[in-house]
Amino acid sequence: MNINEELRNILEWIICIIIAVILGLWIRYYIMTPTQVRSVSMKPTLIEGQRLILNRTIRLSNKLPEKGDIITFEAPIEDYLTESEFKESPIARYKEPEGGFNKFVHNVLEIGKTSYIKRVIALPGEHVKIQNGKVYINGAEYKEEYLSNSVKTEAEGGLMLDFVVPEGTVFAMGDNRSESHDCRAFGCVPQDKIESIVLFRFWPFDKFGKVE
Repeated sequence: MNINEELRNILEWIICIIIAVILGLWIRYYIMTPTQVRSVSMKPTLIEGQRLILNRTIRLSNKLPEKGDIITFEAPIEDYLTESEFKESPIARYKEPEGGFNKFVHNVLEIGKTSYIKRVIALPGEHVKIQNGKVYINGAEYKEEYLSNSVKTEAEGGLMLDFVVPEGTVFAMGDNRSESHDCRAFGCVPQDKIESIVLFRFWPFDKFGKVE
């Protein structure tokens, strides 16, 4: 084997590796990826340490998730909005990384990025009101069969939440309402910040299947 053949073989291997990496990143970003539950905000539906498969095709469909879907989304830069900020614009605040490389690292490689997992409660145009430990959608009490009757929903930070979900956003909360930091505090999640919908749980094996 001469030097040219050796170089050609090396280049072929490099090209194969590059293609495999690009394909892997594309599948991870647009199709599906595994993840591990790391918070208590979705108890008892999801428990810390459980492993899930996330459906990320929502990024290709350009559609909002449905009410009741469990989604993951990028954490906003502001943890809490004041009551006046919420009334002015009940949308979570984000800051985009500067530069193409930084955007790639943040959005695709997800290095240094924090994501939340919550359940969609209300969709664009719906009137949300939280009062006396209950959630009202368009004036009617919102029935959540996945919660026990003892669960009370209160607004974080003493806010009086009474607003309409803006276009292109969703209102989401954790099932463990007393231990969940969610849209009650930082506002509704824009569609382009929604990363995935939980597809199914694969660990532990006795809990394998779709997450309701």
